[in-house]
Amino acid sequence: MSASNQSLAQPAGRASAATDAPEPSVEDALADELLAGIGALRRGLRRSAGPDWPFSPLTGAQAELLKLVRRQPGISVAAAAAELRVAANTVSTLVRQLSHQQLLTRDVDPDDRRVARLRITEGAAARFGRWRDGRTHALSAVLPELSPAHRQALADVVPALAELTRRLDGPDGKDGKRE
Repeated sequence: MSASNQSLAQPAGRASAATDAPEPSVEDALADELLAGIGALRRGLRRSAGPDWPFSPLTGAQAELLKLVRRQPGISVAAAAAELRVAANTVSTLVRQLSHQQLLTRDVDPDDRRVARLRITEGAAARFGRWRDGRTHALSAVLPELSPAHRQALADVVPALAELTRRLDGPDGKDGKRE
């Protein structure tokens, strides 16, 4: 049994001799291993495929809005604000900044002229495409080096990761915070 699997097999609540603190639960240990593995994968992709984000230097809020608009072209300012859990005037400020950088367009909704619809520009879409292509190429280049069992294990974990993400997002798809 590997060291990581041994840690998963230990009963929860047993005190560690080094810290006298209870050992993590099986779920805590798995969560730690998932986060470590995902972090290592992201760092490996960054080294192999180039920078993780092609739009530097953007603030975190600007990057989040740009990603949201890419996923939901035509989203309104109000809907973007609700999705990002910020005030509509905050999104309006971000839209102005991103429009100035020619990364985002704001168009009047033809059915309701009070509503602005957001879209990423062709230049921003091309940069997203190159970024995704680089990451996809980096992964697809090493997948054949894995054993068939490892490739199958990766294929099998994709639905579980999607379900984990859905549960983290919560029932309304926005907030999965646990109390």
